[in-house]
Amino acid sequence: MSTTAISVADAKSRISELIAKSQHTHTRFMITRRNKPVAALVSLEDLQRLEQYEERQGLAAIAGTWEGFDEVESGIGDIATLRSSGGMGRDVSL
Repeated sequence: MSTTAISVADAKSRISELIAKSQHTHTRFMITRRNKPVAALVSLEDLQRLEQYEERQGLAAIAGTWEGFDEVESGIGDIATLRSSGGMGRDVSL
């Protein structure tokens, strides 16, 4: 499987050819606009494989994203304590 970069304009003019190539050879196309990736064209089989992978990952896929959550939880607890005790000990008028 290879990935080929192709401009939006080129992809538009060759869409049928690109679909056939993707379907039969599993070539992946990274579609670019002004040399920046904006989309991809992949075979249906590749897409289904990706979706199955995402489903299998479930919560495991985000395991590292909650790093430092204990600190956030502690901060929330401190805020709750301050609010229940009447605030920060100062009056604020608007």
